[in-house]
Amino acid sequence: ALLTMKATVIATFFGVFLTCTYTAKEATKKTKKAKLYVPQIDCDVKAGKIINPEFIAKCPPGCQDVKYRVYGTDIYASFSSVCNAAIHSGIIDNTGGKILVQKVAGHSGYRGSFSNGVRSLSLPRWRESFLVSEGKPRKGVTYPSTLEYSSSKSTAVKSGNDNVNVPTGDAVRKEYPTTPVPTPTTQMATTTPTPTTTTTDPSTTVPQPTTTPAATRTTAAAAKTRPGLHRVRDMAFRGTSTSASNRNILLHNTGVQRQEPVATFQRAAGSPAHLAMETDSWKSGLSLFDTGFSSKEELNPKPLEPISQGNQNCKVDLSFLMDGSWSIGKRRFQLQKRFLGNVAQALGIGSAGPLMGIVQYGDDPSTEFNLKTYANSKDLRNAIEKIQQKGGLSNVGKALSFVNKNFFLDANGNRGGAPNVVVVMVDGWPTDRVEEASRLARESGINIFFVTVEAAAQSEKQNVIELNFVDKAVCRTNGFYSINVPSWFSLHKVVQPLVKRVCDTDRLACSKTCLNSADIGFVIDGSSSVGTGNFRTVLQFVANISKEFEISDTDTRIGAVQYTYEQRLEFSFDKHSTKQDVLNAIKRISYWSGGTSTGAAISYASEQLFSKSKPNKRKIMILITDGRSYDDVSVPAMTAHQNGVIAYSIGVAWAAPDELEAIASDPAKEHSFFVDEFDNLYRYVNQLIQNICTEFNSQPRN
Repeated sequence: ALLTMKATVIATFFGVFLTCTYTAKEATKKTKKAKLYVPQIDCDVKAGKIINPEFIAKCPPGCQDVKYRVYGTDIYASFSSVCNAAIHSGIIDNTGGKILVQKVAGHSGYRGSFSNGVRSLSLPRWRESFLVSEGKPRKGVTYPSTLEYSSSKSTAVKSGNDNVNVPTGDAVRKEYPTTPVPTPTTQMATTTPTPTTTTTDPSTTVPQPTTTPAATRTTAAAAKTRPGLHRVRDMAFRGTSTSASNRNILLHNTGVQRQEPVATFQRAAGSPAHLAMETDSWKSGLSLFDTGFSSKEELNPKPLEPISQGNQNCKVDLSFLMDGSWSIGKRRFQLQKRFLGNVAQALGIGSAGPLMGIVQYGDDPSTEFNLKTYANSKDLRNAIEKIQQKGGLSNVGKALSFVNKNFFLDANGNRGGAPNVVVVMVDGWPTDRVEEASRLARESGINIFFVTVEAAAQSEKQNVIELNFVDKAVCRTNGFYSINVPSWFSLHKVVQPLVKRVCDTDRLACSKTCLNSADIGFVIDGSSSVGTGNFRTVLQFVANISKEFEISDTDTRIGAVQYTYEQRLEFSFDKHSTKQDVLNAIKRISYWSGGTSTGAAISYASEQLFSKSKPNKRKIMILITDGRSYDDVSVPAMTAHQNGVIAYSIGVAWAAPDELEAIASDPAKEHSFFVDEFDNLYRYVNQLIQNICTEFNSQPRN
């Protein structure tokens, strides 16, 4: 009986244990069944249109198409197609799938490439970027089942529709019928916040600066050894320039001490807090050094004088790279400061005119003050007088890289609409290479000027790391961007010539990109064979091209001509100065109807549009026709080409291929396109823009 009782107890215990185990497993299964419901996005959705900073989305099949443009490689500009970027990066293929998208800061340059069947484009810079990875949720992050959109999408107008859609710009919340996402019970402290709100630019948050007590530099402390192959100047003030034959050239492993004049200036040494760290501009969490702020400007943020409007004929954002290396010496450093103060006075600093900041370089660059620190010439000159020499080598390349990544940021006063200009002051020659850093800066839209003082003598050229460094660095090699001064004592003579050049915004070629530097004239076939419905489709094609450009009085301008047997100027280049005005003007064009005299239309456009183009604008003609011309097109087209007009021809239906090639600039295969019907015109919007940009970027630098 006792054994039977024990067996019963044991059986009961195991029964309860198995029941509990089964219940726990079932609960676990139910928990695991809770899935993330992923919203689906269309192929044409751009990352910049989605407000959420991080999200998982599902791409449909068929997004691998040239009409869904992608800018960049690995890191993509936010106006790229999200799904086609995911295909380019290899995360998904053309069958679609789930992807994880993370927004990051804007990048200084985006490199185009061909990958996984997708051709991405290059871009100088953009305000926001994104990364694409496999569509698996990160631990501790809650993902939205509803994506929030910043503006409505514009769809192509089909044949017969009389309306030309343009984005309204109003905030729109696009919701998908999905089940709420289960929220993890715990969230790591380092995870991204729930991505339901607009991201904040990390560059606008600056850590509290720390100051380092400055040590007073005396005559004895100033005597230092110099690295090899770096020139040492005679420091005594003689009233005349020191001849090249009297300079000392340092050889390898020689320790030559700099001789100081009898009367020395005692000043505080540069604070180590000003030494800057270079980081990729797209990374979040920028530090004090990344943003280009120095501790001095944070402690004294208020201008001493009232804000000045400044010289409104010279609206530029200007950074001077000030040579603080040991080779320049104390006296010449003082002359450099005096020169910069005189430049500030001549510029007429002000909120509606030029703004100026200074970066001093030696071994490492540091921002003395940025664009928004001082709003008038008087305060700026006083601040320049207080700058202390850093010392070190003349690492110009490192300084240019620093400026490109850290100086021209919104947080530092960059205004966007004003050209970015860097003027590099160099005593002798740089001690590092400048070519690559300069190229990246130019591609970011920065106009680089060089002021070189006391260039290398013939006997010193063996010590120069990079011969012809000025031509490798400046925006153009035509002499406009470089000034050589034989002596620091004659530097004052180039104040006015330099100011005149940096204020000549029409000639600041490196501010120009393929999207903001053209006069584009559309020549539109309005003949009877087109028809009312197809004509509206052509206008939508014209609008879709136009809205990709930066349109203003000083940027890209748009004009239009319609033709049949006769020609009509719909609007000239100077008629509309905003993108919305241009799009509205395109929408108002009325269908004419008549014959097809394409040759006469080209001549008319040359006379009425392109003869009035600005000298520094690229003249681009885009002609759309659906049939063979009644007159000759080759002679008018050749005349237009000879007058600098870059011609693109788009033929539809019955257009003659031989005429399209005659109209197009060389090579014809990159400047002429053909589609079998009007509804397929949209397929060539992206290709046309890409060809315009490729041609622009291939220009010589002379």
